[in-house]
Amino acid sequence: LGSVYQGLGTEVTVVEFMDKIMPFTDGEVSTYMQKFFTKEGFKFMLGHKVVGGSVGSNSAKVIIENNKTKEKKELEADIVLVATGRRPYTSELKAADFGVKMDKAGRIEINDHLQTSLPNVWAIGDVVKGAMLAHKAEEEGIAAVENIIGEKGHVNYNAIPGVIYTHPEIAFVGKTEEELKQEKVAYTKGFFPMVGNSRARAVHDFEGFVKVLADKKTDKILGVHMISPVAGEAIAEAVLAMEFGASSEDVARTCHAHPTMSEAVKEACLGAHFKPIHFQSFTLIQNSKKKKKKKKK
Repeated sequence: LGSVYQGLGTEVTVVEFMDKIMPFTDGEVSTYMQKFFTKEGFKFMLGHKVVGGSVGSNSAKVIIENNKTKEKKELEADIVLVATGRRPYTSELKAADFGVKMDKAGRIEINDHLQTSLPNVWAIGDVVKGAMLAHKAEEEGIAAVENIIGEKGHVNYNAIPGVIYTHPEIAFVGKTEEELKQEKVAYTKGFFPMVGNSRARAVHDFEGFVKVLADKKTDKILGVHMISPVAGEAIAEAVLAMEFGASSEDVARTCHAHPTMSEAVKEACLGAHFKPIHFQSFTLIQNSKKKKKKKKK
């Protein structure tokens, strides 16, 4: 919402407890978008927490504190948008009164089949663990009904996409690069900037990139992260590829219509498979030319 208001000419200040914005996203996505938003006029107060505030008739005041120095500042604004996250609305369900087991966060506990502690009660969506996303709840709903009637319902939580509807849009699925490093998984990375995409350049809307992470041994796609005008739509290809256990080569060798923004996904997969055609190959050519010049000297 901050990006929407900023686009309408509003001065926007973001107060974030962590040292980076969107800490749940891939590091390169977070860094890129912070630079982009700063260029657009956003002001960021990172590493700060809100410790107080008051609401007046025409404005609101917020007191923030630096996490490291403990220095306090007062910010005044016309409107304060609170976006500190969500929690399950389960208190009115009275589920615990009927013997349904709850966790410490107030969510209904379920097993791998979406079944609660009561064998005839199933739970899905925002009241159970996992991302609070409508499309995740939809998949769980179908799986739960299949399990109820004796079929084998299943949800692949590694293939649930996330989309942030800013402009450009941000979309992601699977592991981030930081998670793969933490888990000590050997991986390859393909990267393609939207500025190199002909369709994006034709409509003069080329902020962003597509990043593909694949297993170094098997080439299986482990994560895809993108920033583009159509990221929310383009991520579906990556989700489908991961659902079928595709490799980066599988997508790289799949014909994509030209010119389309989805070609950026193909290009990033080419990079992950070490057979880039445009972006990285251009870099290699430039580097080889520089080396030749040095030899002549």
